[in-house]
Amino acid sequence: MSSKKIPLSDGLRQTRVIAILRGRTGEHLDPVIDALVEAGVRCLEVTMNTPGALEAVRAAGQRHGTGVELGVGTVRTPEQVDRAAEAGARFIVSPDTDGDVATRASAHDLAYFPGAFTATEVSTAAKLGASAVKIFPASLGGPGYVQELRAPLDDIEMLPTGGVSLETARAYLDAGACGIGVGGPLLGDALDGGDRTELSRRARALLSETRPGAAADAR
Repeated sequence: MSSKKIPLSDGLRQTRVIAILRGRTGEHLDPVIDALVEAGVRCLEVTMNTPGALEAVRAAGQRHGTGVELGVGTVRTPEQVDRAAEAGARFIVSPDTDGDVATRASAHDLAYFPGAFTATEVSTAAKLGASAVKIFPASLGGPGYVQELRAPLDDIEMLPTGGVSLETARAYLDAGACGIGVGGPLLGDALDGGDRTELSRRARALLSETRPGAAADAR
């Protein structure tokens, strides 16, 4: 059964990055979100298994308004979709593809980024209304794998996630990805209280690689 597809947001199309925040504690979520937003990141995913995730999404929405798109990741059940929507999330991200989760996301008008890896899984996710399919874990195949998938499935938006680094970001986009999800290589130790100045530097460096036209500027 297909679900309503929510198109990619302007924020994601303009920056082509979803910053993934997954921490052992939620102590530093608020200042890390603010640092990323100040650096120019417009799409941020806080994973459901990070303590205080939903509270952080709700509070960040109040601080930053509609100019920043906040989502919840590691969403695996319809009930978690409900909780994400209640917190003000505008999108959800999952490690897998689940029809019940897709249906509930559609009911809440949330963009849906389900995880998939093979061509069959990617096609199934698209039929369930994925805004873009999260190719996960992307590091297993690298940019070349995304390019191979895109050859026969060029009508499906793909968002490689899992092992994507600042150094490989451009290669994934050149392979045809609509955007990338980046966690640890971007966040570093910021969620453990690490240097947020360095976090901001990494964020700006990443955005300089991912924004449309960056490849042409580099030539």
